[in-house]
Amino acid sequence: MPRRWVAALACLAALVAIACDGADASPRPSGSARPGAPAVMSALGDSITTGFASCLVLVTCERNSWSTGNGVRVRSHYRRLRERNPALRAYDRAAPGARATALPGQAGAAVRDKADYVTVLIGANDACHGGIDAMTPVATFRNQVDRGLRVLRKGRPKARVLVVSIPDLYRLWQVGHTEPRAVRAWSYGICPALLADPTSTAPAAVARRTRFRQRIDDYNAQLRAACRAYGSRCRWDGGAAHRLRFGLDLVNTLDWFHPNASGQDRLADVSWPAAGWSD
Repeated sequence: MPRRWVAALACLAALVAIACDGADASPRPSGSARPGAPAVMSALGDSITTGFASCLVLVTCERNSWSTGNGVRVRSHYRRLRERNPALRAYDRAAPGARATALPGQAGAAVRDKADYVTVLIGANDACHGGIDAMTPVATFRNQVDRGLRVLRKGRPKARVLVVSIPDLYRLWQVGHTEPRAVRAWSYGICPALLADPTSTAPAAVARRTRFRQRIDDYNAQLRAACRAYGSRCRWDGGAAHRLRFGLDLVNTLDWFHPNASGQDRLADVSWPAAGWSD
């Protein structure tokens, strides 16, 4: 196939995916809001929360976000809450590649949104954005998370905040390193701290993965502590997202890393109880 045709088809696929991002394919409930239901929600975080690669190509696909998605394939927090308030508005302030240092800015956007409910899922890029020595130090990570949460507490003191644990990326290596297609995709530099040389059994490679796994555990411990320090308006998912046993059936077959629509749906499902809207 001529190269110009390949490029044209790629552009067309991207345009289709982008056009679908804003399409609310789910029926809108009718009726008035239940007492206590939020009027506005905002999602903070990284590419996971933007639904990256859950549509046709490697672009954001917000309609499939576990948090604010409005598509029919994911029963997101937004869709569940819209059953309580049909007029609910949702804003996805997450961004691909975002690390904890981006949280204060994202939180400021949520304050301007006048959000009553805010979800936070951050930290994967703090571990993944470079080699093992480039991982964000744990103390720095905690400081950046605290800064973001302080913006929310000051600007929207009555808003409910849900902090979600970082998924178990090490498990992704466990289930994927024997899949040739995943290994090939990872070779393009996806999360090199964990996924570089994924089939290697050399002591240095094993030690690197172990160190990565521990760093994710350390970040989750700090997310839990930061939420506790925030006060009663913050809820921690209890590690539910991290305990979710991701298989290759829950990640896309483009980068073999980000959740597909089914993976996003499972994230929504396991994190929902901690939000407390069923109380």
